[in-house]
Formats: sequence, C-alpha cells, structure tokens
Amino acid sequence: MTRDERRVVSPWNIANVLTVLRLVLVPFFVICLFLPGMGWRLGALAVFAVASITDHLDGELARRYGLITDFGKIADPIADKALTGAALVSLSVLGELPWWVTLVILGRELGITLLRLVLIRHAVIPASYGGKVKTVLQIGAIVLYILPWGPDPVRWVVMGAALVVTVATGVDYLVRAVKLRQVARRARGE
Repeated sequence: MTRDERRVVSPWNIANVLTVLRLVLVPFFVICLFLPGMGWRLGALAVFAVASITDHLDGELARRYGLITDFGKIADPIADKALTGAALVSLSVLGELPWWVTLVILGRELGITLLRLVLIRHAVIPASYGGKVKTVLQIGAIVLYILPWGPDPVRWVVMGAALVVTVATGVDYLVRAVKLRQVARRARGE
C-alpha cells in the first residue's frame, strides 16, 4: 500500500462543501422559479447556473487534489439528481415542459441510481463520456426552458437530444452492469 492510499481525506474538504452547497441551492432555485416576474425567473437561472458550475468544479477539485471521499461518492450524484430533478419537475408543474419528458429522464436516473446501489458491493462503474454529454445536454436544455425568452424550436431540439442521450446512456450503463455482474459471478465461481 502506498502512502497516498493510506492517506485519509477529511469529508470536510472544498469538493464536498461545493456538493453540499449545490444541495442547499436547490430549494432556493425552486422558490425563485415559482415566484412571478422576470427578475425572479432570472434569479432562478442564476441560482441554477451557480449550482451547475459547482457540479463540474467539485469533481475537478476532488480528482486534481485527491479529495475523493465516500461521502462525495454518495452525495455528488444525489446533489446532481436533486438539481436536475427539481428543475424538470418544476418546469412540468409550471406547464412549460411535458410531464412525459420529466418522467422518462427521472425514471432513467432513479433506475441507474438503484442499479448502482445493487452493484456497489461488486464495483463502481465509472462515468462514461456519454454520461458527461448527457449531463451537459440536460443542463443546457433546462437553461433554455428557464430562459423567459428562449425560442421553442431550439428548446425542443436540445431537450430532445438530452432525452435521447439520457435513454441511450441508461441502456449502456445497464449493459455494462450486466457484464460486471457476470464477471463478478465467474470470479466467485458461481
């Protein structure tokens, strides 16, 4: 075991603080989104943008400075799903995004999260490039829907792309999970 492997990283580090900040920002985002007026709508956009930036920043800091913790591994995806889930549900409640889009995306996210919990004793499937594209497309589409003056065709196209990539990466994750489970069974001699 190397010295780095023995080093204990405190859960109270900047990466985890940013993750917790993202969670704290979610209710403020939702409140701003539901309050009437252009100023509140732009406030919601600003809060969503700050929260989305923390998503990228916390992971970058954790990897660069060796701040990866068990807390971060659990809290980061929860914070991500809370932010995008709150945005999608809120936009659907406001009648600005069809419920079926929200349900498909949230269904995929919930399914993959449950699958991760089942597989956690075998291994962690790392995020794929497609998963990163999915996140960027979802955030971009949500921003376009939050913008009070965004053109509908552009919103639809970006949300459509986000939806397709979300489903495709969900299928990819499922395939990788099945393969991982098969490898784990063979290793145990089952």
